[in-house]
Amino acid sequence: MPLILTEITQGVAVVTLNRPEAMNALSAALRAELAAAMRAVADDDAVRAVILTGAGTRAFTAGLDLKELGASTAGLGAANATDPAENPVKAVEQCAKPVIGAINGVAITGGFELALACDVLIASTNARFADTHARVGIMPGWGLSQKLSRMIGISRAKELSLTGNFLDAATAERWGLVNRVVEPDALLPAAIALARDMAGIDPGMSAAYKALIDDGYALPLAGALALEADRSTAANGQVRPESVEQARLAVMARGRDQA
Repeated sequence: MPLILTEITQGVAVVTLNRPEAMNALSAALRAELAAAMRAVADDDAVRAVILTGAGTRAFTAGLDLKELGASTAGLGAANATDPAENPVKAVEQCAKPVIGAINGVAITGGFELALACDVLIASTNARFADTHARVGIMPGWGLSQKLSRMIGISRAKELSLTGNFLDAATAERWGLVNRVVEPDALLPAAIALARDMAGIDPGMSAAYKALIDDGYALPLAGALALEADRSTAANGQVRPESVEQARLAVMARGRDQA
């Protein structure tokens, strides 16, 4: 059985971690296949948005395969790897297209970090999140210690990371970690609907806007505003008035359809 499944329909790629018998644990082989799959969808012009999810209903992913890590000290290097073939967060980050995490079950430690690599999270009512780095005795190396506090606040992040306690889906939504929570059978349809909305944006614009948000978020506000001004000036100087009018009419028509 392939460890990663990819299905592409109407501009949306659904990439599925496929080790349900092992709670979709991130073995070395799965990480390598994920990197290849994410490169493939990133390079495929037919794909405009990506959904990342896990097979089954128990787990999005339980994180690094601890049995595999325990068999060799060399395996611990995965926690600090920078190669996308070893680091699944880097594998996701190499995709300039929008990536929606459809969190179908538990996302634990490295799995939590992988969820945080996605641009938007939608959770099933089965979803739960936990950071057990401290309990396992391994420092996070894929970004969780910095990203989580920026998403939910430093005190809440410390509560999760310094206890290893689980966070249920409803609380995750209330804290701003996930955008919405749906019933399990509604998870993929909801993610696909959102992905198709994102797929309706011009690919070049989508990639540039995503990069502007991400790059600016990593800066102090003054630097971020300067970055926006620089990129906006360069990009908007290339826009033709007639294309703006065409886009305006399309936006108005879409608004009427949605209403």
